[in-house]
This record gives sequence, structure tokens and C-alpha cells, in this order.
Amino acid sequence: MTSIGAENKLSTRRKREHGEGGDDVHAKKSRNEPSRLESCLDQPVDLSVREVVKFTPSSLSGWVPTFTHLICDLVLLSRATFSDFTAKHYDADTTEPISCGLRTMEELLSWKRSEANPFNVAVVPLAPRDPPLARCPRRTLVSHDMMGGYIDDRFIQGTNAETPYSFYHWQYIDIFNYFSHVLVTIPPVVWTNAAHKHGVVVLGTFITEWTDGAAMCEAFLKDEESYRAVADKLVQISYCYRFDGWLINIENALSEVAVKNTPLFLRYLTDQMHERVSGSLVVWYDSVIENGQLKWQNELNQSNRMFFDACDGFFTNYNWTEQSLEFMNDYSGAQSRQADIYVGVDVFARGQVVGGMFETNKALELIRKHNFSTAIFAPGWVYETHEDKSEFRKNQDKFWGLLSNFLYVHRPASPLPFISSFCQGFGKTFYRRGQPETKGSWFNLTAQEIQPLYYHQNLEAEGWLRTSGCPEDAWNGGCSLLLDGVIPAARITPVCAKIFSLQVPLALKTLVTLIFKASPGITVSLELKTTDASQCTHVDVQEVSLTSVSPAVLDDGHQLVTQMSQLCGNLNPGGWTIRCSQLELHGCVLREVCVRIQRDGDAQDTPFSCRVGEIMILDAAGLQVPPELIQGLCIDDVVWLRGAGSSPQSSPSLRLNATLRWDYPVGLVRHFRVYWRRLRGPDPRIPPGQLVAVGRAYSNLFRVTELTVPEPPALLELVVEPVIKKGFLVPESHWGRRSLSYTADLTQ
Repeated sequence: MTSIGAENKLSTRRKREHGEGGDDVHAKKSRNEPSRLESCLDQPVDLSVREVVKFTPSSLSGWVPTFTHLICDLVLLSRATFSDFTAKHYDADTTEPISCGLRTMEELLSWKRSEANPFNVAVVPLAPRDPPLARCPRRTLVSHDMMGGYIDDRFIQGTNAETPYSFYHWQYIDIFNYFSHVLVTIPPVVWTNAAHKHGVVVLGTFITEWTDGAAMCEAFLKDEESYRAVADKLVQISYCYRFDGWLINIENALSEVAVKNTPLFLRYLTDQMHERVSGSLVVWYDSVIENGQLKWQNELNQSNRMFFDACDGFFTNYNWTEQSLEFMNDYSGAQSRQADIYVGVDVFARGQVVGGMFETNKALELIRKHNFSTAIFAPGWVYETHEDKSEFRKNQDKFWGLLSNFLYVHRPASPLPFISSFCQGFGKTFYRRGQPETKGSWFNLTAQEIQPLYYHQNLEAEGWLRTSGCPEDAWNGGCSLLLDGVIPAARITPVCAKIFSLQVPLALKTLVTLIFKASPGITVSLELKTTDASQCTHVDVQEVSLTSVSPAVLDDGHQLVTQMSQLCGNLNPGGWTIRCSQLELHGCVLREVCVRIQRDGDAQDTPFSCRVGEIMILDAAGLQVPPELIQGLCIDDVVWLRGAGSSPQSSPSLRLNATLRWDYPVGLVRHFRVYWRRLRGPDPRIPPGQLVAVGRAYSNLFRVTELTVPEPPALLELVVEPVIKKGFLVPESHWGRRSLSYTADLTQ
């Protein structure tokens, strides 16, 4: 959660250490199911929740604090009962929800969907893209291993980290694996949401290693019943949390019985994943061989082929040579499945490896030369090993820029609307409509929007063009897209910056909105490149002929501009230019979005900058506020805390912690704004207060934490506002509201 109101500043007690923070599935997973657990549907019987404040230990967090806790008995909505298993889903200091893995086989085998973390369920379905995974002949897998895992990214509602790690070059990769050394690594939901938004498949990790790992393997691989029990739980976990499969990493020796059962385990797991989760993958890491020895081969060969044949992919160890690649090219076991062989590249360059660090491109060049897929391990090197974290964006853009010649650019292929404010999921300030909404560093990958193309391009005569994310100003979220460079004196034509490659069918009448800030002396315009819909299935996307189209700019009095102004309300651009354009095309697909920069003055070297805040491409026939209302808003899992007052002389303040749940189509919104206000306090002479922002939710679920509220007896109201992606204002009659009445416990 990103704190908005001063009333809800996070406790100084919050820890930011880099630490770890009905079960049978009978139907294939639908990517369009409501993104919540069934238990979230519980609703109170009226609009008011009443409580009595009592001083008892908290069962929510399962720990005994050094300060006083106050727990409320819900009169109209019963509290959930929390076990030690579910207690780990909440931060011990603040009760806010966190992501975590499973450390023991006992935890895995006792896992139940009824005890799953509802906050960790992904709300973004896997988006379509072109080319899709199945049609991509050379794939790219990223295995994210950083500092033990579950660091800033474990905070599901976000955190105020000043220099977090984020990944935003999604257009280059096919598969994202969240890796840690926990037995069962469940990807934090913020990663699943961000990856799915870009059409990238997400894998968790099942790993055993060392002596303890060997003992676990002997137990669960001893017979069919045991390995099926483990596989069933892995399938259930993936299905519940809505990620797409597993990397299986057995890095310990196996007995004769265990190694014989390992391919059977892999085949059963793979078949069950395919049956339950559409588009799922199971990938095996190059470790043990057919006789049970732990002996990394650095290639696919006869010693490890039995594991590859039983699943979807093979991730080689990192110490390969070009001779290894040549061998695999000729090896019969690899024929027709080269795309399923992911040649591992350790970005940290540990051991005898090709490339690594800022020379990782050397490894990619060899791998692509031999037509294999690749697995890039720990690209967070660009962040982790560089002391100056403020240079993170620069280092990350350099790293992926060096690899770009060896990577496919995947095109988002979802139907209209296409909308992006270029937010990378973190920033120095959170902006709303060009104005700062919250000042201070924040990080939440679920807030990340569809990412543009980032690159540096040399032009003729020492001119250049660069696209990059910039947090110094934004329209919505944490950053804008900065286009800067130099137009050389010899250049007559405009500089054209391609910012998106797409595969989006256009409407008969399409409205395009561009919001930007430009430096003096240049003219900014849009250029769109389209193709006929009949060419959309062409195998080689590079060969499709494109037509450049300049959408007609609409004047302020145009009916569509007027309609947009009415729907969006009064905007205060604050130096931003808002330009609406229209396209009328039939049977066309949008392939590229470009921003043209034209010099206004005399022919001379012209430095320029253009900050793009947002682009929206909408079906002009669908300009209306969604009719849906927030329904079923309820309050539960309430915990009261006593916190320090505003000054040493003041009394400790009362803090509310509670879970809000509601029902609304999440695909329509950027996020939800959560507010509170005092309706009545101990002093009846004080009038009701104004709405105060509490935070932003990215699903139909939000944990209010450490909200300072009036002493009992009091009545307050909690309010949820949908913030629509298209920027249309939702009338207050469509918001969700719930009042909370509480009194002191007079028996204590």
C-alpha cells in the first residue's frame, strides 16, 4: 500500500530487512475468473459494522507484541480464525499483507486453499502478445534471483523503498521465474501482475539442495503416492495464486529409487499443470543425471535427457562452451525441441562462463547463432553489485540495450483500449493527472503500466535519440517517458521515436489522446503505423508491410473532445499539452506508435526533450463511464493498536487495522482509492470530517494499516472509489461505502 494521507503514515517500527518474509482442482483455470478467493464474498447484513474494543492478544498475526493490542469482536461480521500457517501472510509490525514461500515439506503437504493468502492472488490475466510463446522459435527466460528473495517486493500493497529494484524490459522476454532457496518459492503477486500485463508467463521454483534436500527427495520420491501428493500441491498452489508453472531444481544426489521416480514425478506434474492451468510450463534445471549423481552437464545429453523428455523445458547450467551448443545441435534428443532448451547465462559470470555482466551479449550471440532459447540468471546484477543505486535505470537500460539485437520484441495484442502512462512501478512521487498526489518514494510493481521501447539510437551527423523512464515528472503514476536527443543540422525530416510495437485491431473510429510536455523550438506529433488485418497471421512479423498514418488533430470544439472533457472532469494540465486525434480506418491493425519531433527554427544542431505523460487509444464508440457499482463492501479481520501520539506529551493514539473486501471488475481500473472520514466522535459537537485518502488498492481487497482514528465511542466511514483506466470520473453513487461503529469495552 502506498500511503497517501498524513493520517496513515507507516509506523517507524516497520521492518525493512531483506529477509524471507477445498484444495482439489477439477477444472482448467480460466484467465477471466474473478481475482479473489471464495471467502472474500462474505458480506455483512447491513451497511454498518459495530464493534466492542477489547484488550486481548491478536490471533491475526500470531505474535505477542511489546505494546498493547486491542482486538474488536465483530457483531455483524464474524472474525476469521487465523492459524500459525496464515499468520505469516501478514507483517508482524503492521499487519499488512506480505508474500512468502513454503520452507518445509510439511508446510507444502499441509497447504490448503482455505488457508491461502487472498492478497497474493494475481488479478491480471495473462495478456495476449505477438508472437505468442508457442510460436516463438527462440525464447528468453529470466530467472530473478536477488538477495535471497522476498525483499521489497514481498509487500503486496507496496512500500516506501527509496531505491528498489524493478524490471521493465518485458517486451524482450517470454518467461519470468522468481527464484529463491526456499523449498517452494511462490512468486510475489506484484511480479505476477506486472508480467501478465505484458503477456509474460510466470514460474515459481521448487528446489531441494544439500543434505536436507536429499532427505526430502528420498521421502517424496519413494513411491507414486508420495510424488503425486507433492505434484498435486504444486498444481493447487499455482492454480490458486494464478501463476503459470514451475522451475524444478533438484540439486542433491538421488538414490536409485528416487532418480527412477523423478521423470514420473515430472511427467505427472507437467500433465496436471497442462490440464489445470492453460499455457502452463514445467522446466527442469540441469543438475542430477540418470544414475542419481549431482553432476551438472552444461548441455542436454543422454545423461539427462530422461528429465527433459518428461517436461516442457530444460535449463542448462552456465559453464557451457560453443562445443556444447554444437553438440546439442546435432544431438537427436534435441531435434524439433530446440526452443525448449534454455541455455543458462549467469549474469554474475561465476565460474568458467561465456560473457556475463555487461558482456552477457557475447553469450547471447553464441546461443542465438545455434538457434537455442536462453535463460538469463540474476539480471538484477545491474542493481545488486552497483553501489550507487540512483544509477539503476541507466545500468539496466545499458544491459538490455546490449542484448536487444538477440531478443524478439513481443507486441501487446489485447483489444482496445490501449492505455499507458509509462509508470515503472516505482517513483519519487505518485502523480495523478499531472499533479503530485503523494510525495515520497514508493514501490509497487502492480502499479506498473504497459512499458514502451527503451533504447539509444545514433542519428546521422552526430545526432542521437534516446527513450528512457524519468521520475522527475509524470501524468499518472511514478514516471513519464522522456524522449531526448539532438536533431542534427543536416536533417530535414522529423526525428521519429518508435515507442510501442503492437498488434492491436483498430475500431472503425478510433480516438487517440497524447499528453506531453515539449521543450521550446520543436513541434510534436503522432505517427501510427498500421497494416491490413489479413496480414496479422504472417509468420515473419518483419516482412509485413506497414502504412504510416497521421491521425487528424481535433479542435477543442469537436464533439469527441467535448465528450472526453465531460467524462474526465476539469483537468489542470500544469504545463502538459493534451491533444486528441481521430482515426477512421477499416479492417486495420495498429503495429507501431511513434512520436515525431520536428525542428521549428533554422537548420542547426537542436537539442530537444519531450516528456510523454500518457497515450490512450480508444474505441470512439465506447466513451462512457462503466455502469458497474462497487458492491458488497465489507470490513473484517480488525485489529486495534495503541501507537505513539503526535508529541511526547500526547496520549497514545488509537490505530485501526482492517481488511476491506468488495466486488468490481478489476480490469476496468488503474486502481482503487481508499478513503476514511469521521462521522461521529466522543464529542458530538464536532461536525463530521472530510474524506481523507488512506491508500491505493489494485484488487478488490485492501488492508488498512495503522490508521489513527478517534477514541471510542465513535462512528467512521470507509469509502472505495474506482479510478478508471480511461480517466473517466466515476460518480460517487458508484463508490463503495461502509460505516464502522465502535465502543469501549466497559468490562475491562
